[in-house]
Order: sequence, then C-alpha cells, then structure tokens
Amino acid sequence: MSATSKTKVLTAGEAVVDGLVRNGIDTLFCLPGIQNDLFFDALHGRTDEIRPVHTRHEQAAAYMALGSALATGKPSAFCVVPGPGFLNASTALATAYSMNAKVLALLGQIPLATIDRGYGLLHEIRDQLSILRSMTKWAERIKAPAEAARLTQEAFRQLGAGRPRPVGLECPMDVWGARAPVVLPGGPAETDAIPIDTDKVEEAAKLLGSAKNPMIVVGGGALDASEEVRQIAEMLEAPVCAFRMGRGVLDSRHHLSLTMPTGYRLWKDVDVVLGIGTRMQPHQQFWGTDSGLKIIRIDLCPEELARIRRPDIGIVGNAAPVLRALADAVPKHNAKRTSRKDELDEARAKTMEMFDVLRPQLDYVDAIRDALPEDGIFVDELTQVSYVSRFAMPVYTPRSFIPSGYQGTLGWGFAAGLGVKVGKPDRPVLSVNGDGGFMFSVQEMATAVRHRINLVSVVFNDGAFGNVQRIQKLSYGNRTIASDLTNPDFCKLAESFGVAGLRATTPDALRARIEEGFKMDAPVLIEVPVGEMPDPWSLLMQPKVRG
Repeated sequence: MSATSKTKVLTAGEAVVDGLVRNGIDTLFCLPGIQNDLFFDALHGRTDEIRPVHTRHEQAAAYMALGSALATGKPSAFCVVPGPGFLNASTALATAYSMNAKVLALLGQIPLATIDRGYGLLHEIRDQLSILRSMTKWAERIKAPAEAARLTQEAFRQLGAGRPRPVGLECPMDVWGARAPVVLPGGPAETDAIPIDTDKVEEAAKLLGSAKNPMIVVGGGALDASEEVRQIAEMLEAPVCAFRMGRGVLDSRHHLSLTMPTGYRLWKDVDVVLGIGTRMQPHQQFWGTDSGLKIIRIDLCPEELARIRRPDIGIVGNAAPVLRALADAVPKHNAKRTSRKDELDEARAKTMEMFDVLRPQLDYVDAIRDALPEDGIFVDELTQVSYVSRFAMPVYTPRSFIPSGYQGTLGWGFAAGLGVKVGKPDRPVLSVNGDGGFMFSVQEMATAVRHRINLVSVVFNDGAFGNVQRIQKLSYGNRTIASDLTNPDFCKLAESFGVAGLRATTPDALRARIEEGFKMDAPVLIEVPVGEMPDPWSLLMQPKVRG
C-alpha cells in the first residue's frame, strides 16, 4: 500500500464511484435497473462530481460514451444492467473496440452465487464475462467490496496502457451493497511510458531521408501527434494520406494533406511509406505492395505491426514521442527537398474532377463545410453524403471528424453525436444521418431535450436503405427487396419531442438551416428530402496498382 493510500469502510458501489471520480469521470451515460440499484444509490450522493446522463435505450448509453471518448481522447464510462441491457449495448462496445476508444463498460450481474448456474433469473445469460471479454482488452468481475477499488483502478490503468481499447467491469447485485474495509488509491491510475527503440528510429530516419517519393499514412493512433506529423511531413515533403480515423491529423488546407483517392493516385510511385497508428489495410491489401516499396510502421500494439505484411522497420510506441525522436534523427540523413505543392495540387484537382459525377453529394458536403464553424465537429454515419465527406470535406483539426471506423455501424451516429456534444459542450457539433440509420436511435431526441444536449442533426431522407437499394438495382437486375422505408414527418416528430424541427430541400437551404440551428442553443433536427444519389463505390473501389 502506498503512502498516500487510505482505508475506508465502503460498499462496493461506493468504492467504484470513488474510482470513477478519482480517474476523471465527470459524466456517466446510463440506463438504471434493479441489478444496479445499489450502485446508483451510491452514485446519488456524488452527483455533484459525476453527472448521470440517462438514455432511452442501452445502445445509446454506450454510443454516447463512445462519442465522448472519441471527441476528447479521454476515458468515458457507461453503466447498464446485465443480460439484455449489456447485449443492447454490445454493438457500441464492439465499435469502440474497433476504434481504439477509451470506454469503460460497467455492468450489473445476477447474485454472485447464482452466476452460470442456469436458474433462469431475471437478465441471466450464460457466461456474460466471456462475452464482455470478447469485445474489450480487459474485463473482470468484482466479487467483494475489497476488490472494487483495486479493479476499478486497474480498469483505468488498462485504458491508458498500450493500445487504447475498451475495458469492462461487472458486479453482482448482492456485491454492490456489501460493505467492508476498502483500500483506496491515493490518485488516478498511472501507466509506464513505452521506451523508444532508438536504433530502429535511426534506421527509419536513414530510409526516409534517402527516399525519393515518401508518403505518410495516418490513422487514429496519430490523433495526438498532429504537430509531430506536420513536422516530419515538411522535412520530407511527404504527402500525408488519411482515411476516416486519421482525418484532421494534418489540416486539409496544408499542401501535403491528401485523402485516400489522391493517395491512391500517387501510390504506384511511392518508394517509402511511414504508417503512423494505422493498419494500412486498404493500402496493403487493395492498393498492393511490392519489393520496390519499403514500409515503416509506428504502432502501440506489437502484434499489429506484422499484420497483413511484416514492415521493413516496425517501431512500438506512442506516436508523438517516437516522431519527436525521428524528427531529431532525420535531418542528418535527409536529401535536399523541393516543394511538391504544384504536383499535389494537380493530383487533388484530377481526383475531384473524376468525382464530379457525385455532384449531388458534393454540393451537400460543401454546404455542410461552409456552415460548420472552423472548430466544429462532424459526426458521420452510413449515408451517402457521409461516404463522400470522407474524401471531399476539408477537416482542420484532429478529432473533428468522427467516423464509425471499420465496423461501419449503421445507426450509431445520432447517439454518438450526443456523446460528442456532451464531451465537447463548447464546440458546435453536427450529426449527419440517413433516414434508415437515424431511426435506430430516434428516441434519444428525448435524451437530448432532457439533458439539454444542443446537438444539430441532419437527416437525409430518401425513403430507403439507399446504399442497399442502389446495389440491388445496379448489381441484381433492379430486383429490390427489403430496402424501402416508411418514414414519419421528421420535423413534426422532432417537435413532438421538444426538438426544433427544420427542413431544407437544397444545399443552399441546408447551409442556412445549419447556421440557424447553431444559433438556437437547443437540440435541432434538419430534415433534407433527397432522391437517389449516384454510386460512389465504383469510383472508390480501385484495382491494385502494385504487386
């Protein structure tokens, strides 16, 4: 026990709440129920330190925690009942896993002595802990009050150690209220810094310094290394290619900033690529590799480095300190560089010329970017305008373009957007949805009103699961099935919840409505009736250019 630790007689619930406060959790997204009653009773006395934000469905509690974690880069937490409550939240937890998000799942459980006995108790499911472990990096069960503080502290240590991914704790309903002496840590959880392999950094500096056509690829692991990425890119005149999670690591207005289609256009001539906090999955599997391409990767996860193809140089560590070391090492090996601005401007222009057939989506993307303030945050969804925004919308700062990662989780966006706004209350947040995905969590308009979450949301209404229906038309002889939708009047529905309902029928009108919505200081829903939009995938899914 450290000198600053202390022992108090507490319930397990009180010990967990103490751990949440100690580790900086000021909001708990939640939906209470009988298995967690004693936990919420413990929370009641500390609501001046932790604000409970209760939702209308467990999926929204978990999505809101995910949105907050993605927007802030800090841990976030949600609490739901076991069994169906946990399973309702599991899609969001799986999405958090795919996006390396620092989310703590707090789950109730049936009485300790009855777990996995098959008695048929309320909310009992078989081996809940194993299910939880399948979508977290670490998960444990609290079996006694004395374990509660230690395991809560370990949960936060795990969130900060190595690759960030969600963690989980479950507590049986009869343990929450049990009282015993508990050793409380003296401060928040701490993690050890990862040592930098200076020899590999030196190797990487030599390889990059001699490269004729280097490229940098950034993912979510580079979000907290924006300045370091810019410095390395400018040293090398290396374009920085970003997709989804990495958008905004380098400001889109920088002459070295590229989105994926333009990166693809240049890929065949790249001789050295530096991947920072990214799997480089499309680059390696879809664009192709060969002996003429040298790969350097920086990643927190050692096992990730060898996935798909073993890199020529793999460096385990946090992106920012590794890049700072690399920036110190590159100058003595670096070739003389001239600006690639004209070359890259031309490549970007050719890309956008090719995509001009997507003008309906592009016009809406332009309107959104015009109306969204420079510090605004965009939350994407599985809808046509969002697909195109991934390469066509300028992004200026890290964590201002919030995607659902490789899970592509339909219906996540509105609830996640609410969490983003809770995590970043002083910044404008825009959630862009399709009519199909929005209806997954439409009831959370009540949550927005109840907790005064002033999110501005757009719903593009085409009366269909538009992507599915277009694929059916183009690839299956117009044999459409199970893809048409019957929708409410979204404006009237919003107003019935107490949300401001607006409508826009053109990109110019949408620009004006978004600007109006941000001035309202209230939850706002903007419905945009649209027709079928052109297919982006035939332009985005390109053949291999190497290997």
